[in-house]
Amino acid sequence: MADEPVTESNGEATGAAAPDDDTRQKFREALERKKANAGGGAAHKDGGRKQPRAHGPQESRREFRRKSG
Repeated sequence: MADEPVTESNGEATGAAAPDDDTRQKFREALERKKANAGGGAAHKDGGRKQPRAHGPQESRREFRRKSG
């Protein structure tokens, strides 16, 4: 195909399209470090709710009702 770099008889790519082996190795090592660190975080599911009883009447507030009967 036209997108593939031209190769010599020994299998190495020629021209500016071939990346440097050192650069490729550095990126591969960085990707391995990134993948190793990716799954280590906590899910924050054990924290519970932010505030207990966020809705509803407050316990310390007085409740006034009309006298019936």
